[in-house]
Amino acid sequence: MDARDRGPAGRRRPARVLGAGRRPPPAGGAAHPGPAARRLPPALPLADLTAAEAETVRARLGIPADAVREADARHPLTLHLLAGIRAAGVTAGRPGRDEVFAAHLDLLCLRTAVRIAAASPGAGGAPVHGPGVRRLAARVAGRVHEAARRCLGPGQGQLDRASFEELFPWRTGWASAVLTEGLLVPTGSGYRFAHEELSDWIQAGHLDVPPALGVLVHGPARPGPPVPRHRIGPVLEALRRLAPDRLREELTRLVHALNGFAEAPADAEACAGADRVWWAARLLRETLLRLPDAHPQLPVLHALAEHVSRVGPGEFGGWFWNGLRLAEPDRLDLLRRLLPADPAEAVPGDRYLDAVARRLARDPRRAQPLLCAWFGDGRRLRGRPGATVATAAQALLHTHRRLAPDDLTEALVGAAHPRADELLAVLAEEEPSALCRAVDRWAHDERPGRRVAAAAYGLATAPHVRTAADRELLRRAARALLARPADVTLHGSALAVLLRDPQVRARYLPDALASFADPDPGSRLPAAALVAALPVLPDQDAVFAALRARADGEVLRALAALTTPGLARRAAELVREHLARTPGDAPHAAAFVDRRLEQGPAAVPALRPLVLDLLRTAPAGVRAELAAVLGAPGGEPSHALRGDLAEVLLREESDPRVLDAFLGAVAAGASARPEDRTRELLRRTGRQLLRAPGGPAVFERRTVELARARPAFGALVARWLAQSVTEAAALLGPSARRTVETLSRAAADVT
Repeated sequence: MDARDRGPAGRRRPARVLGAGRRPPPAGGAAHPGPAARRLPPALPLADLTAAEAETVRARLGIPADAVREADARHPLTLHLLAGIRAAGVTAGRPGRDEVFAAHLDLLCLRTAVRIAAASPGAGGAPVHGPGVRRLAARVAGRVHEAARRCLGPGQGQLDRASFEELFPWRTGWASAVLTEGLLVPTGSGYRFAHEELSDWIQAGHLDVPPALGVLVHGPARPGPPVPRHRIGPVLEALRRLAPDRLREELTRLVHALNGFAEAPADAEACAGADRVWWAARLLRETLLRLPDAHPQLPVLHALAEHVSRVGPGEFGGWFWNGLRLAEPDRLDLLRRLLPADPAEAVPGDRYLDAVARRLARDPRRAQPLLCAWFGDGRRLRGRPGATVATAAQALLHTHRRLAPDDLTEALVGAAHPRADELLAVLAEEEPSALCRAVDRWAHDERPGRRVAAAAYGLATAPHVRTAADRELLRRAARALLARPADVTLHGSALAVLLRDPQVRARYLPDALASFADPDPGSRLPAAALVAALPVLPDQDAVFAALRARADGEVLRALAALTTPGLARRAAELVREHLARTPGDAPHAAAFVDRRLEQGPAAVPALRPLVLDLLRTAPAGVRAELAAVLGAPGGEPSHALRGDLAEVLLREESDPRVLDAFLGAVAAGASARPEDRTRELLRRTGRQLLRAPGGPAVFERRTVELARARPAFGALVARWLAQSVTEAAALLGPSARRTVETLSRAAADVT
């Protein structure tokens, strides 16, 4: 049995509970501390040294780099005490913090024993050696441990004078020897250990953890003042010494305790309860942060993350999760779980989003693939409308895209997720050089999926390339794809890339036109790619001939991208000719018109004549598709021309099918258009239908159907009926008016 575990008379002492001393608390003591007692005493926590600082300190103290365990090589007190041990001639091994503390304590006990022996009667001041001194040193160690046990009792964690003199009598020289060697030092009305961390370490060996946590957290409030918060050190040290399984049990109980405190009624949260919350949270936080490897405690961290998600960060802001010693996948998975609980307004170090950003900035190559794995997490973020975990990851990767752009493109292409595709498309525009390098790599990759990505993103990047070096990369990638007969489905995109290259576009134009005319849709050059390159191609007549020969829905939609006056007029003429031959493609022609309308006034010279001609001469099916476009609200650039053409339609159109399509578009856009404009279009459509055979019945039936299907339109019609009774009665019959009013009241009741 180690003598340090014995009291002054050699009897083994039982483990103690923090604050459970032999003396009872003062009679009438407060059940909880006042405001001043709740504050920690002034202190300057000293964290581990940086690597450079530790190297300097070791050099000054004469400690070789390999003389201390790596995990503790930057711990200030360990280095300081180790220097004293080595100065005493003990240089073997590679100790860590625990071994250094134990050796330091043994050394001081031995020196204290030597002083006591030298001062004893009969020593005569002569040197003292031998087994007797070693036995005396063991007795000193036993009394030091008893002093530590008594420090665990009530009070501020110090040894009172009576206990000090009982353990280290002045008359026998023990007191002066202990104080001279610096084992203990005077403080206020008592004594304490010279080094607080060493004191915590010694006391922890005598602390019984479950009863201590019962007093501090789990048990009912005890009479007398609570344990001062600055005495947390021995408890943390005792928790650190537990085996991983035992520690997991105790920490899990602390998390459950926090859950219970959070669920307790607000009026039950007395000061004593608040104190237990503090102890539970602080013990959890500090214990987890001090672990050399937090991985065995992942179940605890998952439970803690779930608690934080319900009640908010508290003591566990973003800085805490960044401070844990964890593998990066585990850490980022925890931060992902916590992100929806991120407060919209918080101290920067507390936000989980900021914590993720710091991980990304610290090691982008490792973090980027882990963040890409978040793209499937659709949980919403608190206080940020529309934001989700997935969009947050996407935004972080975009914001920090220049830290490691090549690794980012690899992470995104490997993610194979639509959000990754979206970000790659943005990078093609904002970081074309990085995408050009990626496309070149992927085009030479043996994995088919990478070559597909090379074709897709080479095409997306080509319009944004500005340097000769980037063009050379895309040129080389496209040629690599063309050199693979098995990749024939990628040849169209590769040729489209080469059409954007001024150095080789003339050479590859015949091959591109042949690919465009290929009957196999999977092998064709995309119409949008051919049209996009058209303004800079050398033989535009040949290109228009190819477009005319293969005119289909894809071609019609692609032609809307031509905005230069001459090409825009030729595109409009091609659309007119195609509709004359194939009126069934009217939906694609309508899409062409809609896209051109959104280009604003610049589209007027070529587009207005085309639409007017179609409104006056095209079959009703074509006019109905155009009516649906003209009845939509559209964007601001299109308002003037869209309104002008709608006026022509409402003035000249008499076919109920066409006006029906227009009315449907008016109703669909009611919530995106000023109410007075929608009401005017509704009246004009109704008047025009009144003049058409069967038109009044169509207007009544469709108005009721649309009011039922589109609540915003239904509410607008109901207000019109109430405000313009005579006008409404002239357009809608009594039955239709009653139905609309009933629908409006029902919608209001539901709301």
